[in-house]
Amino acid sequence: MRSPALLVGALLAAVLLAAGAGAGAGVAEAATEEAYVTLLYGDEFVLGVRVLGKSLRDTGTRRDMVVLVSDGVSEYSRKLLQADGWIVSRITLLANPNQVRPKRFWGVYTKLKIFNMTSYKKDTIVVKSIEDLFKCGKFCGNLKHSERMNSGVMVVEPSETLFKDMMEKVGSLPSYTGGDQGFLNSYYHDFANSRVFEPDSPLTPEPATQRLSTLYNADVGLYMLANKWMVDEKELRVIHYTLGPLKPWDWFTAWLVKPVEIWQDIRQKLEESLPGTSGGRNPHDQLIVKILFILPFCLLLFGYYQSCFQTNKELISIRSLCAFARRARHKYKSEEPLPSYSVVGSSSAFGISNQRLPNGTHLKLPSYFGAIAVLVCFVSAGFSLAFAFAIIPRQVMPWTGLLLMLEWTFVAFFLLFGSYLRFVYRWGSISTNHVGFSNSDPSENHMGPGHQRNMSDCDMDATFYWIGMATIATVAVFLPTFLGITALFTKLGLMVAGGIVLASFMTYAAEHLAISAFNKGQRDRNASRTRSFCF
Repeated sequence: MRSPALLVGALLAAVLLAAGAGAGAGVAEAATEEAYVTLLYGDEFVLGVRVLGKSLRDTGTRRDMVVLVSDGVSEYSRKLLQADGWIVSRITLLANPNQVRPKRFWGVYTKLKIFNMTSYKKDTIVVKSIEDLFKCGKFCGNLKHSERMNSGVMVVEPSETLFKDMMEKVGSLPSYTGGDQGFLNSYYHDFANSRVFEPDSPLTPEPATQRLSTLYNADVGLYMLANKWMVDEKELRVIHYTLGPLKPWDWFTAWLVKPVEIWQDIRQKLEESLPGTSGGRNPHDQLIVKILFILPFCLLLFGYYQSCFQTNKELISIRSLCAFARRARHKYKSEEPLPSYSVVGSSSAFGISNQRLPNGTHLKLPSYFGAIAVLVCFVSAGFSLAFAFAIIPRQVMPWTGLLLMLEWTFVAFFLLFGSYLRFVYRWGSISTNHVGFSNSDPSENHMGPGHQRNMSDCDMDATFYWIGMATIATVAVFLPTFLGITALFTKLGLMVAGGIVLASFMTYAAEHLAISAFNKGQRDRNASRTRSFCF
């Protein structure tokens, strides 16, 4: 028995049976009468086709591997697939006649061209050799969704007559999915009554249709419900990723669905067919990843320089870092409590201070001050997370994608919410000027003997809040992995619980950071002349 292998189809993997494999498809260089075929109509699925080819080669198959490509596939992708051992053949797409359909189904009717050849569908992985499928008759498929045939895994004997008949009925037969699967269920309306395909016990006479067992089409959706396969895992042949628009090559899918690890393992073994393509890498994406890793640090350094050193022209030095460390150590040893603020009204959800300035003047903050701070905090967090997902290439490795997501989310949130705190700081400074506050008390500039209180504008309390939010967010993401939990719903439950804790802390921190910035503006109303505020 061959060692377990993995077959992953990006769009459509097919088993070509009998003579005339290239009929009607223009397949050149056919070396065998049987072949595996995949359909590709966009560069975004090239990685899936590469992994499909790798898994097929690992099974030791000698049959042709044919990829049917549309005009939407670039010349570079075609060369890459040829270097991987695929026979590349151009085709024209079949229009989807259904007006009501998912957007991603726009080209799926092209899959019917495999009936002029044969097929295997998208999003499947084969964990054992499937060569015995070539023993199947004219048509084999698998029942899913009650009595519906699923087109995720099919074996078809090509027939030009059959293909022409399908083309004549494409516009008249209904499709409950809006795609090829619904059409095939209408075309093979009696498929549910077919006999089960037994590779070692062929039926005589050979039936027109046969059903494949669940071993040839194990549904990942069912795996996620029970966190295990409903069949003997040792005998499993094909895994079908019924994840809708999510694909196994999306970096975040691997953190949600355990069987995606099998796909990623095969991906990492891809050879370097063209420069920079080993492990399923894309040279263009690799350049973007390097830029995305470096750019946030540059933004932080620039912002830090602008906010803390623009006026006094000081440069970042070991001395300033050591001074900050000494102040942090003194803060820790002195065991100063975090600042507390008196609440105006017991019914307020956000406690706001009735601020008392050092000269005895009272400055009352608006009742909505805390609510606005919390709102800005959550909007900044949501935008930062969405922005991070938008700029990260979807096909990077899972760890790379996760680290980039955390890095960009934290940096974007820090810059956005920090800008709001800088605005609040200036608001406090302006408000203080209006009430005639004068910072003449020299004691305000000291923490104790030998320690200058305001040597740096980056106070320890703010640092605690920022680090606290980052820590809780990171733990919420990694906690399921640390605990070794693989069940999807348990993972999501832990993430939601971590999100609730994070939201509670962010609510508390946002209000106190805003009040702290406002108070600092009151104390340092002349900061624009002497030093800048470092949020």
